[in-house]
Formats: sequence, C-alpha cells, structure tokens
Amino acid sequence: MAEGGVRFEVDGEIATITLDRPEKRNAQTFATWSALARIGETLPERVRVVVVKGEGPSFSAGIDLRMFTAEGVPGQGSFGSAAKSDGASFEQSIRRAQAGFLWLRRPEIVSIAAVQGHAIGAGFQLALACDLRIVADDVSFCMKEPALGLVPDLTGTKPLVELVGLAKAIDICLTARTVHADEAMRIGLAERVVAGGDLEQATREKVEQLLSTNRDAAAATKRLLQGAQGRTLEEQSRAEGIEQAARIKALFG
Repeated sequence: MAEGGVRFEVDGEIATITLDRPEKRNAQTFATWSALARIGETLPERVRVVVVKGEGPSFSAGIDLRMFTAEGVPGQGSFGSAAKSDGASFEQSIRRAQAGFLWLRRPEIVSIAAVQGHAIGAGFQLALACDLRIVADDVSFCMKEPALGLVPDLTGTKPLVELVGLAKAIDICLTARTVHADEAMRIGLAERVVAGGDLEQATREKVEQLLSTNRDAAAATKRLLQGAQGRTLEEQSRAEGIEQAARIKALFG
C-alpha cells in the first residue's frame, strides 16, 4: 500500500481508500494499481460503501510522469520497459491494472468518489470507476491520454459514454480539454457539487443515506440497474421478477 501511495481503512460497513501522495498530486503508478487490485481482492464482506478520495488539494493528477522516462519509477519500471515485454505479459499487466478499477462496480457495494482539484487521466478514470461522484467546485476533469499518445485503458471509456453520450465523450477525450464543476454537473459526471470545505461532510451524508436501505435489496437493485441497458424491456421485466421473488421469499418465506 505504501509503495503505491494508498491508504486503506475500514470502519464497520464503510471502507475508505485514500490516494496519499499529495506532494505528487496523487499521481498513480503500477504499484498504485496493484494496491487497488489487492484491496478489491481482500475487501471485508461486511463493507457496503467504499469512498475513494485523494489527500491534499488534488484527487489524482493521473499517471506519474516518471513512467514516461527511461529510468521509470524506482522498483517499478516504465512504459518503455513494459513495451519490451511479450504480448501476453503486457496484456496481463494491463488486466492487473484494470482489476484495481473494475471491482468498484460490484453489486454488493456502492462506491463514491469524493473528488477535488485535479482528476486527470487515470484520476478521471478512477472517479468514473465509482458509482457516484461528489465533487468540489474546484474540480478539473481531463482525459489526458490521447494528448500523450495513449488511450484511456483503465476502464473509463464505457462509463464516460454511458454518462455523457458518445458525442460528448469524443469531445472530452479527443480534445483532452478540462471539464469544470458546472459542466460536470450539467452533463451528468457529478451527482453533487459542493464547496471544497464541504466535500467531506457531503460525502458522509451520502454514505449515511446509502446505509439506510436494506443491504440485500440494495445489491439486487444495483444488479438490475447495471443490467438494464443491455436488456430489452421484456428481459428487464423478467429480471425484476426474479429478483423480487428472491427478496419476498427471503423476507416472508
């Protein structure tokens, strides 16, 4: 965790992940992604809500720029060294990095990104990996990868399109422009915008609201919502019936 610049704490049903390299604006490395993946693999079953935040004035400024140099990050290498690996190994390393983001979408939890300041590239994608985004009024979202000759590969492209639509996603990614708080709220990237000093309290209020519902019903409902886009109305209706039958049997059987 320390090598990846990540802190992880569990308090009852609430887990908090803190990107903790404020001197580097919480820039991410291979070790960061491995740490996130390990958290997902070992998350206690009692956890219902996961909060992801950044220490200091930035959420995450994206990829640590040392990864673009020949020297790379000490003990972790660089993109240059990764490019020399065989195809299977390279694909495996990408899958490992993506695993640190994918688990945040599990039906049995709700993930909240509390975002302030810079949320660039990998930082933007980490916020997109979460179910909800509560942002400070100084937030700056930017999908920087295309400007660096890369593509967003940390699972951010699908939720971005689902949230803002294809045309807006193309605009945001291919211009690598900055999306500020007012636009983020308007186009659906943020559920709530608050003053920077109120971000912690606003996040705490949302956690309390989420914990007020029945755990199993919440997980079943999230499964239904996640599958809705890929189903016809008839298929979704059947899925609702299956989930409801399970809930009624659990409650009254």
